[in-house]
Amino acid sequence: MKPEIVNIILYCDQWQDTIYFYRDTIGFPVNMANSWLVEFKVTEYTCLSVANASATSIRSAGGAGITVTFKVPDLQGVWSALADKGVAVGPIRPSSLGGQAFFLHDPEKNRLEFWSA
Repeated sequence: MKPEIVNIILYCDQWQDTIYFYRDTIGFPVNMANSWLVEFKVTEYTCLSVANASATSIRSAGGAGITVTFKVPDLQGVWSALADKGVAVGPIRPSSLGGQAFFLHDPEKNRLEFWSA
């Protein structure tokens, strides 16, 4: 199996805040939007979507057991840009898998990891 595109869908109770976070704070461009789902383009072959849980049959996990990771070429630059926007970012620290990483949470309490090798 070789998927052409990967899309992660996060079901959200804080849907509008989560849209704002990924679009305006993180800076992912909107690839597609309708009345209950917004899809963001992360890379050429990867998307991240946020769905309004009140309009679906799937409930929000409230961040329980979810970590979405993003490998970035300039970890310090990403950390600084997010901190400058008032995002509560954790410290950059060595990663147990090698390289360095920092963590933060989106409005839905999903944990995000930004890392570099």
